Amino acid sequence: MNLFILLPVIFASSLLLTMIGLGGGLIFSPLFVLLGFPISTAVAASLFLNGIAALSAFIVYMRKKMVDYSISIPLVVTSLIGAPIGAMMTHRINMSLFLGILAGVLFLAAMRMLFSRKIQSRGTAPSRQMRIIGGGGIGFLIGFMGGLLGIGGGVFVVPLLIYMLKVPTKVAAASSIFIVSFSSFSGFITHAATATLDWKFIILASIFSFAGGQIGSRIMVEKLKGRGIRILFGIILLAMCAKLIHRAFM
Repeated sequence: MNLFILLPVIFASSLLLTMIGLGGGLIFSPLFVLLGFPISTAVAASLFLNGIAALSAFIVYMRKKMVDYSISIPLVVTSLIGAPIGAMMTHRINMSLFLGILAGVLFLAAMRMLFSRKIQSRGTAPSRQMRIIGGGGIGFLIGFMGGLLGIGGGVFVVPLLIYMLKVPTKVAAASSIFIVSFSSFSGFITHAATATLDWKFIILASIFSFAGGQIGSRIMVEKLKGRGIRILFGIILLAMCAKLIHRAFM
């Protein structure tokens, strides 16, 4: 894909996905794999760009005091452990299995985007101890999957924060961005140690990813209208899922 097309795609993905509490890795990783990048290179580049978009959005959310650090810190700690372990596993699985797992994650993410209603926290908030233990478990799992596949994991972090830890929706989205920024860079460092990276492309693409994260997060803070975006990206993810399955078994 020509850079004149790829860079705007990266910008748009970062902009639209940060609007709903994600970073862009759901698009970057399968896109780079389908474009023919080696798996480690695709995952590493996706994690770096995802981390840049998340960091960009976090700056906005931090200034607006939307991040719940009491919830986020345990997830950050355990995701920093899980992400390198997942990254090391990437080198140990074959292409077909990697594509199958990635396709499965994209399918689940697409179903959530297409069919989930607007979710709000309900019920009594769990105790501080349960929030720490539950959050730590969620963080490790998300970090592991992010490091393995090159995705941020925010599509799963947000509903888990809302349903399990009773975090308000916008706070969950903002906190997810904070968590994902750490897990993405942690996984990237592990992949960068062994993958061959095109730093010229990554640095150029990171500028577009950062700009998209800034704009998307500001839109989310002021006036989030995410339903149409969820449907659009759900359809895109299903198309990518189909392509990944076709490539895995062709």
